Amino acid sequence: MLIAAKKPTRNALLALTLVGLVAGMTGLAFASAPLYRMFCEFTGYGGTTQRAESGSDRMVDREIVVRFDANVSGLPWRFRPEVPQVHVKLGETVLVNFIAENAGPRVSVGTATFNVQPDMAGAYFNKIECFCFTEQALRPGERITMPMQFFVSPDLADQRELNATRTITLSYTFFPVADARQPVAQAGGDGGGGSL
Repeated sequence: MLIAAKKPTRNALLALTLVGLVAGMTGLAFASAPLYRMFCEFTGYGGTTQRAESGSDRMVDREIVVRFDANVSGLPWRFRPEVPQVHVKLGETVLVNFIAENAGPRVSVGTATFNVQPDMAGAYFNKIECFCFTEQALRPGERITMPMQFFVSPDLADQRELNATRTITLSYTFFPVADARQPVAQAGGDGGGGSL
């Protein structure tokens, strides 16, 4: 005797569909931040800069001013650029330094977020080396010099929307990433004290 297979009821199909929909939306929610970050890095959207392995292979005789803005949020640090701005030609590789000092009583660890203004210039602002690629740990009173090497792509000269752009502002903000319960020996830098 054969037993007929039970057909799923409409309610069971609806429940299964809804569970699948919720699972899919949850997956998209977790993937949205990395996907958005990848989109911004690829397009320069929102002033996100690009990352380069080496400098540009050509230079254009158009000069632009790059200004630097340094901020701290939630850390007892003082943070500033060594120079407030530089004049660069498109395609020219430039090295600038930023200085950070921990004015707090404990080791603290920070990471820098960044953006470029005007937003559209982010697609043409290329970092070769940057302290913002890694976390920075500072002992109490420790002061470090952090390099940032970059170039502004000569392709910017071909963009009609950016023809009037004579100044780009690169802004950094350091945020805490740990409660600094790690041993002091793990903190980075040369251990030199001093004030900014």
